[in-house]
Amino acid sequence: MRLKLLFFIPGFYLMTNMAKSQNPNWETYVCYTTDRTLTIDGALDEEAWNKAPWTSPFVDIEGDLKPKPTYLTQAKMLWDEQYFYIAAKMFEPNIWATYDQRDAVIFHENDFEVFIDPDGDTHQYYELEINALGTIWDLLLVKPYRDGGPPINAWDIKGLKKGIQIKGTLNNPEDVDEYWTVELAIPWNVLKETTGRSPKDQDQWRVNFSRVNWKLDHKNGEYVKSINPKTGKPFPESNWVWSPQGVIAMHQPETWGFVQFSSHTVGTKTVKFIPRQAESYKWILRQIYYAQHQFFKKNKTFTGNIEQLKVPPAILEFKSQISLHTTPTQFEAIFTSPDGDTWHLLTDGRVRKNM
Repeated sequence: MRLKLLFFIPGFYLMTNMAKSQNPNWETYVCYTTDRTLTIDGALDEEAWNKAPWTSPFVDIEGDLKPKPTYLTQAKMLWDEQYFYIAAKMFEPNIWATYDQRDAVIFHENDFEVFIDPDGDTHQYYELEINALGTIWDLLLVKPYRDGGPPINAWDIKGLKKGIQIKGTLNNPEDVDEYWTVELAIPWNVLKETTGRSPKDQDQWRVNFSRVNWKLDHKNGEYVKSINPKTGKPFPESNWVWSPQGVIAMHQPETWGFVQFSSHTVGTKTVKFIPRQAESYKWILRQIYYAQHQFFKKNKTFTGNIEQLKVPPAILEFKSQISLHTTPTQFEAIFTSPDGDTWHLLTDGRVRKNM
């Protein structure tokens, strides 16, 4: 399910668009529980997986700005008291992976990537990449790269379970492959490091998935990246994602999808995703964040006057509920909601309620 409207605010439909201007087109997913322990082998043939819905097909990272992906990719999710389960199926005629050292830069080859921001404040989030060999790169981001990072590369997902299945032959240019699958079990004990707890019924976490795919040629019985004759360098990789980012940048947690956890066992009941009004308030502040940084780039200072910012015109309808506080090098934007709560966004992009 894709939310093309950013929910309802009294008297107004907020239609701002993808990061930097208009509608985010956030994807949503209801994640059900499994009442049986899953065998993590990549087969995806257990009853719980058969009952779990697939996400919508992945799209280009820039969304409708680019053509649809060449190959189909979809994911599924489940959970229980111990693990967050993630599965993905990636159709691919040339299944390729050579990196076999943990924490190598996996996306320099074809891979599947997971991004998780449990509390949705865009800081202290997780990234996991895996290739068809089962090699992983896991890291914790203190904050997005745009806001200064840093990534904690030494952080590991202790107790991670992973499984890969290949319908075809790995690293064999002589045949045509069908697909490869990934199955992951991520312990809540690790994800609780930044949230303090595992999810409860109806909790919503920000999650996204990415698939990196390179254009390949065959040379001396091996796959090699195709070279663009105009540049003498490999063609840029394709980035296919679940929830589109609007730009070629995965590290924008505010444009990831929403996963709503349900306590119902998969297959026993259909639960609807519940839009949260708070996301409207946070998105208003995010438009100010983009505009303030754009203003600073030009003027070498921030502004306390919202009229000087290049925000979507509709945002100005809420200026009586918005206050800006600035120094020459810092700013804070505050939105006061109709129920009296205050939402705060700081220079580094972190958004929090009632500071």
